[in-house]
Amino acid sequence: MRLGANLAESFPVLNSYFANRIDGRYQNGEVDLGMGLAIDPQRWENRMRSMKYFQCAAVAIAMAGLAPRSHADSIPLGWEANNLEPVGYSTLDNRKGAFKMAIKKVNGHWYLYMGHLWHYGWSIVDVTDPKDPKFVKTIQGPKNTWTIQMTLHDNIMVTALEKSSLAWGADPNKPNEEGVLIWDISDPVNPRQLSHWKTGATGTHRNSYPGGKYAYLSAAAPGFSSNILVILDISDPAQPKEAGRWWMTGQREGETKAEGPEGFHGPANISPDGKLASMAYSPAAVNLDIRDVTNPKLIGKLTFSPPFVAVGAPSLHTALPLWDRNLLYVNSEAIAERCNEALNFAGLVDNRNPARPRLMSLFPVPVPPKGAPYKNFCEKGGRFGPHNVNQEIHLPDVEKPGNLIYLTYFNAGLRVYNIKDPLLPVETGWFIPPQPNERVGPLPRDLVTQTEDVLADTRGYIYVTDKQWGLWILRYTGPDQPAPTDK
Repeated sequence: MRLGANLAESFPVLNSYFANRIDGRYQNGEVDLGMGLAIDPQRWENRMRSMKYFQCAAVAIAMAGLAPRSHADSIPLGWEANNLEPVGYSTLDNRKGAFKMAIKKVNGHWYLYMGHLWHYGWSIVDVTDPKDPKFVKTIQGPKNTWTIQMTLHDNIMVTALEKSSLAWGADPNKPNEEGVLIWDISDPVNPRQLSHWKTGATGTHRNSYPGGKYAYLSAAAPGFSSNILVILDISDPAQPKEAGRWWMTGQREGETKAEGPEGFHGPANISPDGKLASMAYSPAAVNLDIRDVTNPKLIGKLTFSPPFVAVGAPSLHTALPLWDRNLLYVNSEAIAERCNEALNFAGLVDNRNPARPRLMSLFPVPVPPKGAPYKNFCEKGGRFGPHNVNQEIHLPDVEKPGNLIYLTYFNAGLRVYNIKDPLLPVETGWFIPPQPNERVGPLPRDLVTQTEDVLADTRGYIYVTDKQWGLWILRYTGPDQPAPTDK
């Protein structure tokens, strides 16, 4: 490409690029242009009136290597961020709306696996070069069935099958599959199905497989009012069988109902010694003794609903143990759009005594970027509240919890919290994808971004999925950035 006098014609994308950068991307009172370039906002606005300055800026950025590359999907314009920077993006072969993720490094290649909200099946992306993620393939899943959840360890992958609903684009009058599929992923790009285990009900949701003999399922079961914990023996992955189960009193038919919401969203988190399972099991954070998996026993619990949001199993959506500090990170899941429900929350629990866990702090609520056309995120539309964290910490290629909690927050994007002082969590970074210009699925009713899942690998790359977008790959640039343990 010739860099001549008329660079506005040579680089038609730059005008929108700069417009994106001027819109809210301020760092230390300056507009951050990336690549170490920054300028005072007033000076920028003055100089943007001059085509001569625009042309010079175009030359500088083009020479710095920001010209679009034909072999990589372009990073969409319009994002906003503080201490987070997108480095790569994938359209996922036009499969926007990816959901849960896991990662596996094999022979120097990094493979990201994910479920989907608006498509049936699971996709694989080669993220060895995060600046140029390569879509590998989609493994087709059963029709009319939620295939949004998956977990893996070593050479075994467990994918959830669950009855969906009309609101999510399914047809309740057509058949669906349910349960879990168990796969051999020793060939990372060609998973081979080994078995299909069924619940006899509506299927499973957020499951966990930390390796070894057992998978821990959030499973529907005949005779129970909502999902329970089922421990599945997959020592022979071709012949899985139930080993044990646990439920909250009141879930089984004939039992007296307890106060508040009920149900196990999943996942269960297993202690390094295999003796303790900590989980969000609405309405409480729960610690179970699982030394005998055929008969798990309650050690202690901390109830959150009431007073916090009561929306069934997601009322307490997430529990992430920080085993080295005897802490539990916990959060609810926002369900109603425009905050039309009781308060959602995220916080830290002191779990030094598993029989008596206690709430020790709450995370600050995100506020909109400066200059946003809404005074709070509830007014933005869609869901606003916490959802998922970097959960798959049992994986060797996933960053272990340090001082940072990565938390997706639906229309508020990805938030990063520093918990160096667990009594005073502070927000140290955020990333909000652009406002979508086309609808991918039926939800949310307002056409807004809805950031769903997050995974951070041991190289320091952060992967984010969204109802309306493909795969975002980010880097955190704020305080207490974890030192990469791989490359």
